[in-house]
Amino acid sequence: MVDLNRHRYGNADAPITVVEYGDFECPYCAAAAPVLRELGDTSEGRVRLIFRHFPLFQKHPFALTAALAAEASGERFWPMHDLLFAHQDRLTDADLAGYAARLGVTGAVGDAAQAFRPGVEADYAAGGEDGVRGTPTLFVDGRLYTGLVELAALRSALGLGR
Repeated sequence: MVDLNRHRYGNADAPITVVEYGDFECPYCAAAAPVLRELGDTSEGRVRLIFRHFPLFQKHPFALTAALAAEASGERFWPMHDLLFAHQDRLTDADLAGYAARLGVTGAVGDAAQAFRPGVEADYAAGGEDGVRGTPTLFVDGRLYTGLVELAALRSALGLGR
């Protein structure tokens, strides 16, 4: 069984959980990434972020291989997450291998990365069950968040003030 909350950022015991279903080739996800990171960093331990893969592979041809590379990064997931969003216009296997090498990660592309497919598939299936149709899709404590993915709007919706 795959732990759907394996990609956690922030205080593991935070009272508020924000789950993002994301795609590394999605420009809206790239824009949301620093906002969500700042939300977690400025919440005084009250918010934890969970990232789940939802590669829109029919629209984004490199999204699935990027998700596999991120999964293969193991404990280096968040640095890889940041690299993939920073360079989302360069996600070929050669690019992914270069990012992995920069982080000291092996097996992030090709056949070796396929071993991480169950994690990506479990996230995608959970997103489908949760009604996810596009990215980024956010859930706050299990409820769909439909507001703007902007720091002030999120802080307000989460009761964190401005």
